[in-house]
Amino acid sequence: MTPYPLFRPLPVLAAFSLLAGCGNHDAAPPSPRTVLVQSVGSASGAARIYTGEIRARHEVDLAFRVGGKLITRLVDAGAEIKAGQPLARLDPADLQSAAASARAQALAAESDLATARAERERYAGLLARKFVSQAAFDAKDNALNSAQARLEQARSQQQISGNQAAYGTLSSESPAIVTAVLADVGQVVSAGQAVLRVARPDELEVAIAVPESRLAELRAAKAMAIHLWAAPDLKLRGELRELSPAADPLTRTYAARIRIPSAPPEIKLGMTARVALDDATDSTLLVPLNAVTDTGNGPQVWVVSDGKAMPRPVRIAGYREDGASISSGLQAGEQIIITGTGKLAPGQAVQPKLAAPPNEQR
Repeated sequence: MTPYPLFRPLPVLAAFSLLAGCGNHDAAPPSPRTVLVQSVGSASGAARIYTGEIRARHEVDLAFRVGGKLITRLVDAGAEIKAGQPLARLDPADLQSAAASARAQALAAESDLATARAERERYAGLLARKFVSQAAFDAKDNALNSAQARLEQARSQQQISGNQAAYGTLSSESPAIVTAVLADVGQVVSAGQAVLRVARPDELEVAIAVPESRLAELRAAKAMAIHLWAAPDLKLRGELRELSPAADPLTRTYAARIRIPSAPPEIKLGMTARVALDDATDSTLLVPLNAVTDTGNGPQVWVVSDGKAMPRPVRIAGYREDGASISSGLQAGEQIIITGTGKLAPGQAVQPKLAAPPNEQR
């Protein structure tokens, strides 16, 4: 019987030697971190952006001039209407009865006038023959004048009742688009109560709200560009037409209307639009708000230089809706990191990826 060896040290020592040899090689360097960057631009070329809504310059509420029960509504919201087109009707029973009563009163007044005229002529003949006194004749003459006045009153009332009967049909004086329905069939409406809201599409503008700190900027804007969310390739020129003299009591902003000269047919009421202002007097630089960080030593941005990320102290001139204005610390054209700066270390190798321009970001 051949005995088995109890211990074989050579293979085990060889294995340890191989493991020890592997530890002598250095680890592979990490790959550069991909970061999103944006070139620093002048704040004068950057736009102050206000979001608003496409509205019609002329928008009115249509109402009946008389009260009654709404029995017919001929249009819905979004309908395009013509001038004089019937839009809604009231129950004509009471209006027609009032018109008939006014006609009857006018006929009665005409009959009374004929009788008073005949009486006056008869008393004039009797006065000439001294059969009646002057006072009796004057009474008949006054009765004739009163009958004439009552006839004029009855005819005026007849005309008013006829107009009121026509007021039972609601129509628009000009072509428009129905933007809202404020009453429905079966509802009893009073005179002047809004039934439909219509807008004339011939003049369009953008309604925006401006904070009080931006009023001077809005008035001094050299140019205004209008961009539509639904049509990003469509760029329009805008003009300030109206600026409210008082602030809204709830939002504390000032309502402004930006007119769109020669609006193309692609623009529809209610579309979302952006109004960009351009001010050529601003010499500061503009960076996105999320590119500015502060770890306790003041504001800074991360700049990409020679493939490495380095923090750069900057001085903030002011904060705006579209970014932060930098007065010193940066040069125009430098690339700054706009996202993920909290995970960077000074001198870290990065792979920059250029972000879309601010006016194309949606």
